[in-house]
Amino acid sequence: MNPSTIPSTSLADRFRGFYPVVVDVETGGFDCEGDALLEIAAVLLDMTPDGRLVRKQTVSAHVVPFPGSNIDPRALEITGIDPTHPLRAARDEREALDHIFDPVRKAMKTLECTRAILVGHNASFDLSFVNAAIRRTGHKRSPFHPFSTFDTVSLAGLAYGQTVLAKALNVAGLGWDSKSAHSAVYDAEQTADLFCAIVNRWRELHLTQAEADGAVESIFAAAS
Repeated sequence: MNPSTIPSTSLADRFRGFYPVVVDVETGGFDCEGDALLEIAAVLLDMTPDGRLVRKQTVSAHVVPFPGSNIDPRALEITGIDPTHPLRAARDEREALDHIFDPVRKAMKTLECTRAILVGHNASFDLSFVNAAIRRTGHKRSPFHPFSTFDTVSLAGLAYGQTVLAKALNVAGLGWDSKSAHSAVYDAEQTADLFCAIVNRWRELHLTQAEADGAVESIFAAAS
C-alpha cells in the first residue's frame, strides 16, 4: 500500500483543510424560510496524536423564534420543546449564531484549518436552517462552507448498512436512548460519535492493510 493513502494524523490535512463540526437543529417544521429555528448544537472535534477523531466540546443555544415564524404543534410534540417556557434562556438568532460560530472559528485557528464543514444526519436539513438564519440576521462571519457537508446518512449506509441514526448507532455498538432523542445536544453528540467511529474505522482498515502489505514485502525480501 502506498503510504500516502493512509489518512493523516493532522486534522488540518485529514479533510483537505476542512474542519468538521457536527451540527443538529431542532425546528418548528421543515421549511427553513418560514419555520422557527428553536435549538442549535454544535460538537467540535479534535484528533489524538495517533490520528483518532474524538469529541472535544459541545456548544448549544435555545433560540427565540424569529418574528412571524411558524411553529407546527406536531414538531413540538416530537421535540418536547416549549418555546414560551420562562426558564428556557433562549437567545435571538444573531446571538445564537455568534455563540456557536465563535468557538468554531477559534478551533479552526488553533488546528490551522481553513473552513468549517457541517456534519449532520441529513446534513442538508441542518445546513438549510443555519443558512436561513444567517440570511435573516445578515451575519457576515459564518465559518461554515455554504453548501458542502459530510452526511452521516450516506456514511452510515456505507459502513453499517443502516441510514436511520438510532439503528446505525446500535449496529456500531454506540447505543441510543430514545428518551433523550430530539434534543439538539443529544442528537449532535450521538451523530458526532457515529461520524468519529466511521472515520476511525476507516483509518484502522488502512493501517491493518499497510501492516499486511509490509509483512508480505518482508517475506519476499527474505526469500530473495
